[in-house]
Amino acid sequence: MDPAALPDIQLVRPLEGRVVAVTGAGSGIGRDIVRTFARAGAIAAALDIDEAALELLRNELGCYTGMCDVTDTMSVAEAFSKLDNTLGGLDILVSNAGSGPQGPIGDLALADLRRSFDLNFFGHQIASQTALKIFRRQGRGGTILFNISNQSVNPGKHFGPYGIPKAAVMALMKQYALDHSHEGIRVNGVNAGRIRSGLMTDQMIADRAAARGLTPKEYMSGNLLGVEVTSADVAETFLHLALMDKVNAAVLTVDGGGIATSLR
Repeated sequence: MDPAALPDIQLVRPLEGRVVAVTGAGSGIGRDIVRTFARAGAIAAALDIDEAALELLRNELGCYTGMCDVTDTMSVAEAFSKLDNTLGGLDILVSNAGSGPQGPIGDLALADLRRSFDLNFFGHQIASQTALKIFRRQGRGGTILFNISNQSVNPGKHFGPYGIPKAAVMALMKQYALDHSHEGIRVNGVNAGRIRSGLMTDQMIADRAAARGLTPKEYMSGNLLGVEVTSADVAETFLHLALMDKVNAAVLTVDGGGIATSLR
């Protein structure tokens, strides 16, 4: 067949017209999720607490943006109400916002652990519960996708303040699927490996590598393929899950392959 006769994959927009809200959209994985879903035809709503980062996304993509603190129920309710009214509903939530605090768990101040749970666990619950209300009102189901770190299944030394709430997010994902799939709501998660992002800075990479006795390069490519996984790779994984209409209560791992983090 003449290659010129093949369809241009750039013209394939499988999510044309569907509304996706992405929390923690201002940087790293969240920013690439917005870009990837927008290229797939979705009407992307980028939500974050960083107005400057949101402005950059608006200028780049022309997408809808909204200030949203996922630890604050009123902020989330207002943000989702605005995007609902402006964009005409909601089809997909990518619950992505998070941070990566560190420290020996036995020495950690209780307030610090609670602060991490507020963002890295309860932030997902608040966003999901708010999206569920919109899905129910619309009466056509919906999709919730969680960003679940591989810390949830392969804890790192001194990374408990982040990994423990992330393990709870995996349980949260399964519970939403168990309790709400009969309403036409699919719930899945992405088990993301080590990704350079706003959360995993160069300094954090150096610290985590040192904690495992590795160089930063060894740490970032410490998988079966020996390659570094990027935020764009994770964003593509979220897109695949959004398109898999008969996949539910599943976690898709994207980390270059690691037996310790494998859920296969």
